[in-house]
Amino acid sequence: MDALESYFAAHVPGVRGPLTLSLITGGKSNLTYEVTDGHSRWVLRRPPLGTLTPTAHDMAREYRVVAALGRSGVPVARAVCYCPDPDVIGAPFTVMSFVDGAVLRDGDLAATLAPADARRCAEALVDELARLHAVDPHEVGLADFGRPVGYLGRQVRRWRGQWSRVATRSLSTLDALHRALERATPPESGAAIVHGDYRLDNAILDAGDPGTVRAIVDWEMATLGDPLADLGLMLVYWDPVCAPVLGVRHAPTANPGFPTGPELAARYAARSGRDLSRLSFYRALGYLKLAVIAEGIHARHLAGQTVGPGFDAVGSAVPALLDAGLDTLGGSS
Repeated sequence: MDALESYFAAHVPGVRGPLTLSLITGGKSNLTYEVTDGHSRWVLRRPPLGTLTPTAHDMAREYRVVAALGRSGVPVARAVCYCPDPDVIGAPFTVMSFVDGAVLRDGDLAATLAPADARRCAEALVDELARLHAVDPHEVGLADFGRPVGYLGRQVRRWRGQWSRVATRSLSTLDALHRALERATPPESGAAIVHGDYRLDNAILDAGDPGTVRAIVDWEMATLGDPLADLGLMLVYWDPVCAPVLGVRHAPTANPGFPTGPELAARYAARSGRDLSRLSFYRALGYLKLAVIAEGIHARHLAGQTVGPGFDAVGSAVPALLDAGLDTLGGSS
């Protein structure tokens, strides 16, 4: 704690006393802490414990994109500082401003919304995604943030490669889905800033108005790429098959006011003007990506390297996610 307090004193404006940290539960990847000196609050994020999949927990990437988007109109926290020195707390970390609001981390919270508010919340989530994808990377200093040409092919290869690094078992459906995606890979639909893990509980909502998003969080997988990859993954999270990954009651099915996945896709198409005729590929890619992420979380849990509750059932989602991906592509193998 002494090293962290010294770092804050040197790099975080306005620190007025000793720091207290508390784990913010709900996430299954990077570790997120609320930090306070008794007067102000910040959020500190660092990678998880244990073996990490390459590119999946990039603190520098998260800091850079949040700092850039602070000038864009996309709702984000204020970027405070990035520490690349692992000697301070054992890993690189970012510090952001604390954004007050509500996060629908589970279905119990989602069920408390009036159905009309649940619909407005989901529509706002889609609208902010379209707003993000409309940002010109050049105008916010992110022209070199990724390589959009060939993005989809690299994604298919990357998530198959990351499976090899984290797998705790052999699943034939993993290879079947990978082959099906290789055959179905379309040309990129365009290039935009891609969040990489866009979902309901990565949005902080206004506490008094669930139809207003105050901040989108968890940007460590952001890059430049095909924006429909974000939409495809968001729709995967709308499927209750992903519930064990999140470790809570599935929020989108807990309130009848939430739109269906096809309704969300239609709203995104209307807001963005993008062609969704190949959306099944992007959804299937989302199922592969989430299956690999879940397997990595499961591997860290088996190794005793997770912090907080809700990890026991994550591994059970992996076969079902792979099956869902194959079904999305028509059962190809």
